[in-house]
Amino acid sequence: MSASPSRSATLSRSTQETQVSVSLCLDGNGTHDVQTPLPFLDHMLEQLARHSLMNLELRASGDTQVDGHHTTEDVGIVLGQAVHDALGERRGIQRFGTATIPMDEALIRVTLDLSGRPYFVWKVDLPKAQIGTWDAELAEVFFEAFARTARINLHVEQLSGRNLHHIVEASFKALARALRSALELDPRAGEIPSTKGILV
Repeated sequence: MSASPSRSATLSRSTQETQVSVSLCLDGNGTHDVQTPLPFLDHMLEQLARHSLMNLELRASGDTQVDGHHTTEDVGIVLGQAVHDALGERRGIQRFGTATIPMDEALIRVTLDLSGRPYFVWKVDLPKAQIGTWDAELAEVFFEAFARTARINLHVEQLSGRNLHHIVEASFKALARALRSALELDPRAGEIPSTKGILV
């Protein structure tokens, strides 16, 4: 799927484990309508949309009677693919983004490159515990799936933090703000931001 002039994308994925549909616009104002069977994941996706200024409509269902892994991962897969599709050939973007976000005692830094080449580094200390009904370790699952299908180089680092809710929420907000910077169109650059002439 190629990007429209408004840099938007709509797609879905259906397996025997999950059904996920996403519609997004990169050039939005952060409006969101998110429904999954995992309330904490909904809250994180709303933060991602609001602070990246992407408009996001997302629906997901899945085998949460097993656990939240498949649904969380497939949401990351489809959302990342939608970002990739909406970016098209990535002409004129800032390309790089970084954000350091505090939330009370937690401090998270996200640095990314919309390079077209997926790479993922996760330096966040999350024990096996739950936030509401959501396993905290699924944060890494989501971020890895998103980085892989959005085809971005993504580094997430925990600088401080003890409260799991704060650590994970700061991570999503930092991803949002880094994405917002990298997705912005540079008024001085109308070309693909690479000496190769292609981002892949």
